[in-house]
Amino acid sequence: MKLSWSRAWQAAALVVAAFASLVSVHARAATPAEIRVDYAYYSPESLVIRHFGWLEDEFKADRTSIRWVLSLGSNRALEYLNGGAVDFGSAAGLASVLARANGNPIHTVYVFSRPEWTALVVRKDSPIRSLADLKGKKIAATRGTDPFLFTLRALHTVGLTRDDVEIVNLQHPDGRTALANGQVDAWAGLDPHMAAAQLDDGARLLYRNVAFNTYGFLNVRDAFASQYPQAVTRVLKVYDRARQWIGAHPADTAQILADESKVSLPVAKLQLQRNDFSHPVPGDTQRTALKAAAPVLTTEQLTKPGVDPAKIVDALIDPSFARPLVDAAR
Repeated sequence: MKLSWSRAWQAAALVVAAFASLVSVHARAATPAEIRVDYAYYSPESLVIRHFGWLEDEFKADRTSIRWVLSLGSNRALEYLNGGAVDFGSAAGLASVLARANGNPIHTVYVFSRPEWTALVVRKDSPIRSLADLKGKKIAATRGTDPFLFTLRALHTVGLTRDDVEIVNLQHPDGRTALANGQVDAWAGLDPHMAAAQLDDGARLLYRNVAFNTYGFLNVRDAFASQYPQAVTRVLKVYDRARQWIGAHPADTAQILADESKVSLPVAKLQLQRNDFSHPVPGDTQRTALKAAAPVLTTEQLTKPGVDPAKIVDALIDPSFARPLVDAAR
């Protein structure tokens, strides 16, 4: 009888050990071995986080490594997300809508800024004085980005379409160079390159419209969010820490931005002046703005036939991760 009870206890102990092992494996699986995050010169939070190593600190105990990938524009960030090269990517709101409409499986989980980061730019000696003067001209713009979509919306205000101009597809810094060299007549600028063109080259902003600048969105791959929801929350916690730090340390933020993007301190300060970091939770405000902007996607035939951009906007925006964090911090 004693032997029988002993064997029973041994068997029970093995079951408990096996269960504990499974629980441990499950707990580890809640955090990935690596998190891939983009950083971008148009996303000050990403630069601050990378500068201080805050994501590395957050996941150090989990032995999760952080891999940083530079995005030179929304088009690159969205390409990286679609290809699985990053788990989190920084992109403009309307560009994110366009990407999801064309099959990119992403959700917007955080608003890193409300910027005026784009405008139509001409050289200081340009004879172009109005949007109507752009008819038949060459405009440098990065397809799939906010500046590109800003350009189309601006042209529509004077009855023009992209067929009335020649869009030269150049990445943002190359667009600035092309404008300065006279290879194009106008450029759909993006900060900090646009601010640098203003202060360093004397370039002139031909057309500004804050309402045509869509929000700075932090997007996550759907597959990552489904598998690692706790990791998403923790990444956003770090982003919100950076957002608050930026508000408390504007001078230090400008210096980090200047160092990382290799622009002058006055350029970095001008860029930051054109950003509002006060509303990080994506929600109805962004939905309304993007639904008002979305018709350009169908008018210019940028989406597949039959796609309803308004439904895409609703499907894209997910406040469930950011709202509890921000509410708890108040």
